Amino acid sequence: MQKSLFLLFIPLFLIACKSQPAPAPPVEPEIAVVIPEIIEEVIMEEEPVIEIMEPEFTIISIAVLQADLINTVFQTVVRIDNPNEFAVDLSSLNYELYGNGRFWGDGTGKDILHIPAQSSCETKFSFIMNFINMNRRLLDDIISLRHVNYRFKGEAHVEIDVPKIPAFITNFERSGFSEVKKDKF
Repeated sequence: MQKSLFLLFIPLFLIACKSQPAPAPPVEPEIAVVIPEIIEEVIMEEEPVIEIMEPEFTIISIAVLQADLINTVFQTVVRIDNPNEFAVDLSSLNYELYGNGRFWGDGTGKDILHIPAQSSCETKFSFIMNFINMNRRLLDDIISLRHVNYRFKGEAHVEIDVPKIPAFITNFERSGFSEVKKDKF
């Protein structure tokens, strides 16, 4: 019986003598310092988001500069509004002008305008309209200096003076009524 008690105590003795696991090595202070520096660098590299709005085009007036029986020289005054918080440059502009549903003229301009932030500028476009293929009513409206229904459309090449933002092309199309004025020479 002593032998069986001895055999019973051996496993209990072995369990009681089991050694404790070694403690985990301490965290190196260098690792704790490096991680915040990396996060700080990533945050500093983010660039602010810049909202870019397209310039807005409005016909101010259409004026007859010279009226002949066949050809008439017109001048169109256009206002361009810059709603952005930075200046924009219109480096080129292609346009078409229609009156009372008929094509009047087209043209291209280079180095049009520098428009400061949140402001407007006006510019003039001149073109020649040939009346040979026009409706007689349109000629009468022009001669009588009446209001005409116009449509002004085209595209402008817009350059922005903000680093890392490329130039872009904006399309425009405006229509409405404009008074035809006789320009004083």
